[in-house]
Amino acid sequence: MLLRGCLVILLLGVQFAFGQQKPNPDWVNQKFSMFIHWGLYSELGGVWKGLPVRAGYSEQIQSFAKIPKVEYEAVAKVFDPEKWNADSVVALAKAAGMKSIVFTSKHHDGFCMYHSKYTKYNVVDATPFKRDVMKELSDACRRQGVKFAVYYSLIDWNFPGNGITPHNADAISKEHHAFSMHQVEEIMTNYGPISEIWFDMGSLSGQQSKELYDLVNRLQPQCMVSGRLGNDRGDFAVMADNAYPDYKIGVPWQTPASFFDETWSYRSWQERGSLDKKIDEKLRSLVKVVSRGGNFLLNIGPRGDGSVVEFERDALLAMGKWMKRYGEAIYNTTANPFDHAVEWGDITCKGNNLYLFVEKVPTNREIVLNGLIGKAKKASLLADEKALSLKQDGQSVSVNIPGDVKPDRGMIVVKLEFAGTFRVVPDQVLETGELSAVNAIPVYAYSSMDYYSSFRSTVGFSWHFKKLGKTITPTIIYTAGDQGKELRLVVDGKEQVATLTGGEVQRLNNHPEGITWGKVYIHEPQADRFNGNIGGIKEEINVNAEGGRSWDDFRAGKALNVPMREKQSIYVLHKFTSDREQDVLVELGVADGVQVALNGENVLLRTYVGGIPRTNEVIKLHLKKGDNQLVVKLHNRYGTEVTYLMNTNVKQAMYRLRLKPMKLYSGEIHDCNLEMAHPANNNSDMGLRDIRVELE
Repeated sequence: MLLRGCLVILLLGVQFAFGQQKPNPDWVNQKFSMFIHWGLYSELGGVWKGLPVRAGYSEQIQSFAKIPKVEYEAVAKVFDPEKWNADSVVALAKAAGMKSIVFTSKHHDGFCMYHSKYTKYNVVDATPFKRDVMKELSDACRRQGVKFAVYYSLIDWNFPGNGITPHNADAISKEHHAFSMHQVEEIMTNYGPISEIWFDMGSLSGQQSKELYDLVNRLQPQCMVSGRLGNDRGDFAVMADNAYPDYKIGVPWQTPASFFDETWSYRSWQERGSLDKKIDEKLRSLVKVVSRGGNFLLNIGPRGDGSVVEFERDALLAMGKWMKRYGEAIYNTTANPFDHAVEWGDITCKGNNLYLFVEKVPTNREIVLNGLIGKAKKASLLADEKALSLKQDGQSVSVNIPGDVKPDRGMIVVKLEFAGTFRVVPDQVLETGELSAVNAIPVYAYSSMDYYSSFRSTVGFSWHFKKLGKTITPTIIYTAGDQGKELRLVVDGKEQVATLTGGEVQRLNNHPEGITWGKVYIHEPQADRFNGNIGGIKEEINVNAEGGRSWDDFRAGKALNVPMREKQSIYVLHKFTSDREQDVLVELGVADGVQVALNGENVLLRTYVGGIPRTNEVIKLHLKKGDNQLVVKLHNRYGTEVTYLMNTNVKQAMYRLRLKPMKLYSGEIHDCNLEMAHPANNNSDMGLRDIRVELE
């Protein structure tokens, strides 16, 4: 029986191999780190000409206050952080329980907080302080045993010819890219071991992202590269700012968080509120991220004089005290091994132990875990090892929380120990060998072309099925749109790699002649993100005034060419009828990003690497009898227009590729996993929503 327990260190597609540099296990296991936003903007503290700048983040005050370049540059002449003490900052991070520090080497303003030889606009050459603060911090980290990492903005408002745009997702010129390559090289060369480099913003071409990734990988092979490098390059996925996914992610990932969502750098007029509430909030955020398999990167924004804001210092020290009591349940753990979340809190896993973070104690004070195979031997409060009442009935384990046990920072933390290895029974065990995206457990990642083109992606499928016999023969059924893809199929730990070519042609049992393709409408272009949100389009659309905008008649079968600006989307609406419930294949000619929803359900979500020619998408639509509605969102990252065409004259056939027989382990429940065999990275969506696997 191949069931899951804590021995599974990461989900499908991300495995540690002997001698492998990435993913760096030290990075994956550190869980809690410090982010530092500090620069010229800190000197201003969110104030310009005596008035608070309330728009936007304070670290981007040059943009939001519309400060002339010459006036902003003059701030460097008074930047003299006499209270800066790198050793004290590192000591604070250690006291908080943080394992690494990510420091802003250069933010969007282009001012370098290290001694760069490629610009005089840096802390050594342009300020009276004349000290390389990043070098001091990297040395202090090394002395105190804390990992050092850097943030590097891919946009630069100070670089010749660059302007300031409201979205910060500018294309990068050839000259600017060469400058970035030089600066990243000097950072990777002159500042010792760097555990991660946190690229941010810009809209790079695929080649630019690749060149930066390869440079880092060549100079420091163990350095983890953030997914915000774009074009799905990177070693770990980065969520949107202060974003907390409610699902597990099967690749290394991180949530960047600030103490206050409205700013990352120091803001002198910030209303900070209750210290205790903020401590509780950030500890709950830490647990939520770690229980879903991620790392938590919590930011501080020192003042312009280099001192740490007392509110943030005190919060970190209090969090550190909590971590001393409960760090065992955080560090080196894996995500909740169950397929479902629990109503009362969160779960982490390590070795033969489960750690239960109880936020909402049930009325009967009983915490019940079903679907556990293994002998539970002890339950205790993690802080003081006080034993708790433990009962086990078959695969059900219950722990009683006495009424006199009070939460510590909003949580009661319980350690549940097993006598040996334990396993978790999957929530969904199929009675059939008919496997598809519909009945799979998806393995999620986070695709990022740039900050505004980022969404939850699917990088694998997992199924559990009851025994079908001693041997099974898999057959993969695929569409013409998936031809050429190389897949890895793993059944009970044994794998086959198959290229989707050839196979028996299987005509779809459908009746395309019974489909009446009706009117097509287009929506005017609008500024938009490509983040998996179809834009609030309802299942039934009023084509006369949807969202306050008109839809224009457009003829099906005609190519659509719409002039558009960067970072805009348009919506295309197809209305049609079918004389029966049926599947039909159609071909879409698409833009940089495409999302398709049929009758309110997503059927396609893809973006494309910048500079790489795109191919048309063949997708299968499951039509209901009667009226149907197809909404297509087309997103433009770079270009000046979007071209779109839906071709309904497509061969209505699937392909059946029969693989070699595979032996099953003894036992009643078996596993099957499917992923790309050689993905260019860990975060790109597979695009296999129409794939099926038959096990015979």
